[in-house]
Amino acid sequence: MIDIHNHILVDVDDGPKSINEAIKLLKQAKYEGATDIVATPHHLHTRYSNDIQKVKVKLNELKNNPDIKGLGLRLYAGQEIRVTDRIIDDLKNCKIEGINGSRYLLLEFPSNEVPHYSNQLFYELQTMGYIPIIAHPERNKAIVQNMDLLFEFVNSGALSQITTSSLLGEFGSNVRKLSLKMIDNNLAHFIASDAHNATNRPFMLKQLFNERKLKSYYEELESYLENGKAVLENKRISKQLPTQEYKQKKWFGLF
Repeated sequence: MIDIHNHILVDVDDGPKSINEAIKLLKQAKYEGATDIVATPHHLHTRYSNDIQKVKVKLNELKNNPDIKGLGLRLYAGQEIRVTDRIIDDLKNCKIEGINGSRYLLLEFPSNEVPHYSNQLFYELQTMGYIPIIAHPERNKAIVQNMDLLFEFVNSGALSQITTSSLLGEFGSNVRKLSLKMIDNNLAHFIASDAHNATNRPFMLKQLFNERKLKSYYEELESYLENGKAVLENKRISKQLPTQEYKQKKWFGLF
């Protein structure tokens, strides 16, 4: 299985603070069935910034660790990029690269909002040849209150990534229901762990396929994991047209 969003690098953000914590987290990833992992530390976050060269240096430290080598995991460089007005400049200054050097950028909105300039930013990124992947939209308060925001982004060519723990109910039943609504309306294209540590925010991958409540979604979930391979190989993602059937029911008050 391919995981395109997690925080495995040591002491760069709110992920592991020591190599031992990172080893424990990656052992857990192996147990959960991960084969390929994209390290995506925060960049342009209010608390953390990790340009792509720093990411590659820290990633090489993991790759060269004997305990991690022994796991046989394939590790790749990426970033979880906070949506700000600095993204274009950082792309031009080579501080940002797509996942594994691809055209795909993992972008994170601030938790409580979708900035007013986001549509224009996404348009500019797409004219530059990049494809935005929206990280965990099911946990963004503005999108929760108005899923048309996500529909507009996807309808204009963006993709989105749901967190596995959201589907497993770790953020509550309402977030799980909303995540499934996104799948039902073709508004999701990837699932990923967003793992930070082995205890509180662990890797959760194969657990998805042991969850009876998700049984009718197994085919979609497998395809979302397979989409990660296309990202690593910089290939096009096959997707269905998004729908707005969610309008039949309001989803306010989830937070």
